[in-house]
Amino acid sequence: MNDRPSPPVKTPEPLREREPEEPGRGTPVGRRLVLAMLGLGAAGVYVGGDVQDKLDGVLASVTAKDPTGVTDLLPGGGGFRFYSVSNSIPHRGEADYRLTIGGLVDRPVSYKLSDLRALPQVRMVRDVQCVTGWRVPKTAFSGVRLSTLLDAAGVQGKGTALRFTCFDGVYSESLTLDQARRSDMLVALTMNDKPVTDAHGGPVRLYAAPMYFYKSAKWLSGITVTKDVEPGYWEHYGYDVDGWVGKSNGRHDDPTA
Repeated sequence: MNDRPSPPVKTPEPLREREPEEPGRGTPVGRRLVLAMLGLGAAGVYVGGDVQDKLDGVLASVTAKDPTGVTDLLPGGGGFRFYSVSNSIPHRGEADYRLTIGGLVDRPVSYKLSDLRALPQVRMVRDVQCVTGWRVPKTAFSGVRLSTLLDAAGVQGKGTALRFTCFDGVYSESLTLDQARRSDMLVALTMNDKPVTDAHGGPVRLYAAPMYFYKSAKWLSGITVTKDVEPGYWEHYGYDVDGWVGKSNGRHDDPTA
């Protein structure tokens, strides 16, 4: 899984060992464990069983010891690449997960996993597209439309944007209110008809279907309605705030135009 695109300007060298550290944020680490990861991925295939679950476990155990920022294309990984700038893969479950919605709303609310599952669910099958060029075709995500949660909270008139925060303590993202109200913006609970795993940003992640995958914030824990757009984690490194597939990196026109 890759939520980390290459910057449109001043792209780091492919084998660069470290990327710049932003004060108060996680530190991306280099790619020195790629070959080891590939070997572990192959071992997961050899063992058999639910390969994706095994790979997620490998990712969690190795990243907890030494976050690489990338595992590249692992055997049985479904075509996803994995990046992390945290010191470990965070976990929340039934007992401790909460999604809070606040800011410029009339009815701030906190949802448990069971609350989110009880709301109307929408399933979409789309290609996952990374700004670096790789794609995973026909990936199914299901969850609650973002607009459903916004309507329930009652967005105030001066609210024009959303800020998304994540329980890893590092990632954040943003959308305009108009973007967030599109029918293809989900708060996703499943991927390929299984619960979103920790390594894929679960138990709940944003899925911004018409945008590059870095806009789909992992480990989603907070949605704050704001007066203005507050650029997210990767935007502070120069990535486009509007990450429309095929339209970003200098061309900010709406794909529906």
